[in-house]
Amino acid sequence: MPEKRIILKNCGLIDPKEINTSLAQDGFKALTKALTEMTPEQVIEEIKASGLRGRGGAGFPCGLKWELTRSAAGNEKYLICNADEGEVGTFKDRYIIENDPFSLIEGIAIAAYAIGVKQAYIYLRAEYHFLLDQLSNAISQAREKGFLEHVDIEIREGAGAYIAGEESGLMNSIEGGRVEARYKPPFPPTEGLWQKPTSINNVETLMNIPRIILNGADWFNQIGTERSKGTKVFSVSGDVAMPGVYELVLGTPLRELVMELARAKNVKLLQIGGASGRIIPGTMLDTPLSFETMLGAGAIIVFDESRDVIDIVSRTMEFFAEESCGKCSPCREGTVAMVKIMERFAGGGAAERDIKLLEELSSAMVLTSLCGLGQAAPTPVTDSLQHFRRAYEERIQEAKVVKQ
Repeated sequence: MPEKRIILKNCGLIDPKEINTSLAQDGFKALTKALTEMTPEQVIEEIKASGLRGRGGAGFPCGLKWELTRSAAGNEKYLICNADEGEVGTFKDRYIIENDPFSLIEGIAIAAYAIGVKQAYIYLRAEYHFLLDQLSNAISQAREKGFLEHVDIEIREGAGAYIAGEESGLMNSIEGGRVEARYKPPFPPTEGLWQKPTSINNVETLMNIPRIILNGADWFNQIGTERSKGTKVFSVSGDVAMPGVYELVLGTPLRELVMELARAKNVKLLQIGGASGRIIPGTMLDTPLSFETMLGAGAIIVFDESRDVIDIVSRTMEFFAEESCGKCSPCREGTVAMVKIMERFAGGGAAERDIKLLEELSSAMVLTSLCGLGQAAPTPVTDSLQHFRRAYEERIQEAKVVKQ
């Protein structure tokens, strides 16, 4: 199956520095339709009926999030576009902003109207500073055309931390505080930025909004699977001949993305969803790309037969230990302990008890870490133990031989 470009339809077709090229491709028609033909409640109902789920990794129903925020007490509400994109192996949002910032601005403007937001923020990853001028230019041109009279959009640059991609860490950063996770509840739709109702949506999620409003919920609902509607944009990297950004209908087999489009060979394992995503063996290439199976933020990292599973997991756990915000001990201490255990496997000093220690640590972190990032940090360990346990056992046997 070839790509189906809905979100990326304007990428390479318009000039990202000139709004008139976007207008020539039906840009801002959906916003005009929403503002003149629909009530905010009708916009929300359309998004709910479409079945759109958040594309940032969690997959929460977008329309429901908007409804919860709109119905929350108080007149002061906020909208945040999460453009931090700090997950390892993910670069699709960068591609979107580089090539079609106007559709993103339109999506934000429609969301603000639906929720009742006067102030919106784009939280731009620190490493994407080179996109700041282009994004600012897109906002200015949209404002000059009269498309943003109901909402002010401000860009805030990120703090350069992995935890800033987690919604509560992101809000702390915008407020000027330490970038760390918050206790939940309360959740952002009722008490978020500056303790006010807040909707946080990923770049890709918001890119879907103009398409849905212009073409209708029924059109969008016919694309994808029963529980995964629409398309998904993927960042593919690693041991592939054609790394890049691809958009496919949800439910498409992983094989079509990795083997046919990215042209991988001799696949040993894949990391789906970034560092905190799932690790699967190359034998599972027929797995559908959907929320029902495994998806995450859309990063696909491919490793061929020359790669060492223990090395991959060790490096991933080093990343988590470095990036832990340190607020809760399960993540702060658990990631460091895992690094030390993985060092024993990598260095030839592992013992049979180390596998049990990894499993116990993983269980504790999943159950007790404060935020989703800490809860997902053990995933590479648990998945690799499930699918590549023999690699761990071989290291233990090698260590026994050395000791003898």
